[in-house]
This record gives sequence, C-alpha cells and structure tokens, in this order.
Amino acid sequence: MHKQVVLVSFLIGLLCSVDGTGQIVKIDTLTKWKKSFRASFNMNQASFTSNWKAGGVNSIGLTAFLNYKANYKGAHNSWDNEIDFQYGMVNNQGLGYRKTLDRIFLDTKYGHTLSKKWDLAVSANFLSQFAPGYKYLKTKNNAQDSLVMLSDFVAPAFITTGLGFEYHPVNYFKLRLSPLAPRLTIVNEVQRFINTDTPTPYGLSPNRTARMEWLAFQMLAEFDKDIFKNVNLKWRYIMFANYQQVAIDDLYHRLDLNLTAKIGRFFNLNLGTILLYDHNQDSNVQLSQAFSFGMLYTFQNFADKK
Repeated sequence: MHKQVVLVSFLIGLLCSVDGTGQIVKIDTLTKWKKSFRASFNMNQASFTSNWKAGGVNSIGLTAFLNYKANYKGAHNSWDNEIDFQYGMVNNQGLGYRKTLDRIFLDTKYGHTLSKKWDLAVSANFLSQFAPGYKYLKTKNNAQDSLVMLSDFVAPAFITTGLGFEYHPVNYFKLRLSPLAPRLTIVNEVQRFINTDTPTPYGLSPNRTARMEWLAFQMLAEFDKDIFKNVNLKWRYIMFANYQQVAIDDLYHRLDLNLTAKIGRFFNLNLGTILLYDHNQDSNVQLSQAFSFGMLYTFQNFADKK
C-alpha cells in the first residue's frame, strides 16, 4: 500500500501547487498548439464514536484524476497527444485500504489532412494501471479476507498502434478507424495470476510475458463537450478485433464515461463509469462506477467554441 499512498500524496501536492483559481483561460494567439489541463482531488470521510447507536464504520476515501492534452494544428498536418490518469482508494475500518479506481491512458496521433472532416491517421496508445488489484475472499473463521491478485502495474498493459483514418465533423467529437492496428499485450510476472479459473491470464500462457496480435482492427471514438453550463460530458469508446478471431464474443469493448459538474470556481461533482468486455479476462461484461465530490482545477490556452 506504500505505493498507493505515495501516488495520492503526489497528486495532492500537484493540486495544492496550482494557482488559487479553479479555472483559468489564457488565450495564446501566437501558437498553433492548443493545450488544456484538468486535475481534480476528491475526498470523503466518516467517523463514529464507539457508542453511536445507529451503527457505522469509520472510513476515508480518496479519488484523483489528471488529464492533459496538447494538440498541434498546421495547414495540412496535426499532432494530438493526451495523458489521462485516474486513481482512487478507500480505507474502511477493519478492512484496510482497497482500490476503487485505477487507470493509465496515453495516446498520440499524427494526422495528415485529406478533407475538411477526414485525416489520414497514424496513432499509438498505452493502457494500464498504477497498483495491484485483488479479489477479496471471505474466510470461514471471519478473519481477514483472503487476497487473490488479479492485476498489477503493467499486468496487463496494452500497447496498440494504428494506421487508418480519423473523422472529425465537429471539434468535440472524433472517430478513429484503424484497419491495421497491431496490439501488444504485456503481463509482468504472469505466474502470479495463474489458477484453476484462469490458466491463461489475459490470453498469455505461463511461459510468456507478452502476446502480439499483428493483424487487427481498432476503432476509437471520443466525445468531450460541455452539454450544459458548467456540466461536461466526456466518453471514450475503444473496440478491438483480431482478424483471426472475428466472432462477436471475441471482440474487445471498453467504454469510459465521465460526467463532471462544476460548482462555483473550485468544486465539482464527478460520476465515472467503465464498461469493459474482454473475453481474455472474463466471459461477462465488467462494470465499474464511482461518484465523488471535491476540488477541480482547469487551465487552457484557447477559448472553447460555442
């Protein structure tokens, strides 16, 4: 748990070091780069005296996210880059620290203009997590839960490159189609995750740490817009298909959705949901949902189009 505490401390320090205003727009008309930065730190806490008759469990929860975009637009060429980090944990008395949210997403894309709404696109993205993830099993004597490790940093990690096209009809939506999209799946120390239920974790055999899928297709769609005043909706959908496994049940789907409502200059409400289907992880759809309230800081060097 030391790594998680260090991570959260870093994010807290980062947020505490920024300017005192919650949202800053400093328009720079001399650059072809559009840069935006968003960071949020949320905390919830509950405590009770030993004689509190209504019952309850002392707890503290923390969530943080950081998103940075740097996009270049020239006459015929563009280069878009994004860093998206999310992490959350909760400490319930008697249960200890448990992770609630964890994501690392890095994306870069070079585009060459074909028309007003279409680009030839070459891209690469990286998806993983910061910290170990566990399944908690109850023991017969009701002692501390037994832990089964399910994942860890770079276990798994997905590195996907793509060659194809991007459709961008409006500034807040883009659709990337990559008919050629090789993907590398990495599982560091895969032996940790092997058991009778998962003999080939994330599609890897026990003697391998990586698997390459050369002939594959990836679709990435992204929406990022203020749908109401001070209410932002952002979602990203990724679909991946190996041409050698084109059955519906073998397709990879991931949808990340975040709804953020700003309250004044400093605070926000955030609702996040992740839907995931990956037959190499589980035969059923996986769902994660988190709701939080906390501080929000944003900066950008351009004005949003109305």
